[in-house]
Amino acid sequence: MGNLQEKIYAKSPHFIQNWIVSLYNVLAYRKRYSGKYKHFINHYLKNRNLSVDQLNVIQANRYSEFVAYAKKHSEYYNKTLGGITASEDITNIAKLPIINKETLRSNYSGIYTIQKNEGIISKTGGTTGKSLEVLYTHDDVQERFALLDNFRGSFGYKLGKKTAWFSGKNLLSEKDINKKRFWKTDHIYNVRYYSTFHIHGKYLAYYLKNLIQYKPLYMVGFPSTMYEIAKYGLAKNIDFPENTIKAIFPTAETITDDIREVLEGYFKTNLYNQYASSEGAPFIFECKNKKLHLELQSGVFEVLDEENNPSEKGRLIVTSFNTHGTPLIRYDIGDQIELGTGTCTCGNNNPLVKEVLGRISDYIYSEEIGKINLGNISNALKGVKGIIKFQIQQDAIERLLVLIEKDETVFDTKYEEVFLKNLRDRVGAKIEIELRYVDAIPVEKSGKFRLIKNNIKDKIQNQ
Repeated sequence: MGNLQEKIYAKSPHFIQNWIVSLYNVLAYRKRYSGKYKHFINHYLKNRNLSVDQLNVIQANRYSEFVAYAKKHSEYYNKTLGGITASEDITNIAKLPIINKETLRSNYSGIYTIQKNEGIISKTGGTTGKSLEVLYTHDDVQERFALLDNFRGSFGYKLGKKTAWFSGKNLLSEKDINKKRFWKTDHIYNVRYYSTFHIHGKYLAYYLKNLIQYKPLYMVGFPSTMYEIAKYGLAKNIDFPENTIKAIFPTAETITDDIREVLEGYFKTNLYNQYASSEGAPFIFECKNKKLHLELQSGVFEVLDEENNPSEKGRLIVTSFNTHGTPLIRYDIGDQIELGTGTCTCGNNNPLVKEVLGRISDYIYSEEIGKINLGNISNALKGVKGIIKFQIQQDAIERLLVLIEKDETVFDTKYEEVFLKNLRDRVGAKIEIELRYVDAIPVEKSGKFRLIKNNIKDKIQNQ
């Protein structure tokens, strides 16, 4: 929304705000589902069960076309790729330079292939303090939504089916908060948007009660928010009705084993994960067998070690075929994955991914132990009751600050000792740990919650 629309929205009563949300979606969906959308959705439906050889041919052809397009329309890529022999040949991809977020920020005007008024602007959440502004062509957006809809549609989802959505939309007024109303509803498309900015222990009862009353068929969005609601329901012995939620589709955050177990157990359904990014990474989708697959038709995935050699586990470098407005060619997305082996019986012959390990910055560094990743840190709650939420901040190599929201009625010194021991088991005995109890741990501007905030990456890159 623009500034004027935001002012009108802020001053409108609740029921008018709901209709403004609906109108905004009508306009947004027009862009997403017009043009070539039907062509793309039919293409991906038809190509669901291609052999890996067929997928590789499509990937190689699309790579060639995409690199040629970038060289022709982007001043930056014309300059950086123009002197590389056969740069359009996918077998020569390692000859091309790797770019990163800072490259994009520093070269916007040279990288863009279209003017801002010709495309659709996407801004990343900027969890590292700086946001990115990328441009998509209309075809890019339509293809990306076709890919997503094809994935979710394989589990019964369709736009218009009742959905609870947890995203970074900040839609609430002070009146809403005073009335303990933490949602807005698009009545045209049957979507209720729940705020991810007010996930506090004193409000969770209202979220859960409304969710049970609303009876959505699907839940989409930030898993950390759904996780807090589910943990509250479990702690308070509030049963969630069976056969309500058909599937959960998390976005934007890493799924740990604990998050999956809690969400699937409490909401009595299956969670199907997917990976992409605001700036346009190619897709990784989870199938009915709970296995992750690269989507080769959407881009090229390179997994490299610290010396930039191909590896089974390492940092992810992507080339994304639906980023024509801001071409991503050998882009260091800042995430890491581990590739899988074998094939899947689901019918999808795309290569397997063992695990999406998440943001490279989502780790704690201990001189005694080394890097401790997000999954290990999240497991520090085993055997602990009464911690609603915690966040570890690292501003110095020798020290950790742990913010904790606690349930006063459950949490005691016994559980503090267990939690601290769990942390020590993971980070070692030498690093200093400060526990600080707070009323609320804020989410990021994007509405996401970060379990780990590592602010010393520059000091430990070579450790």
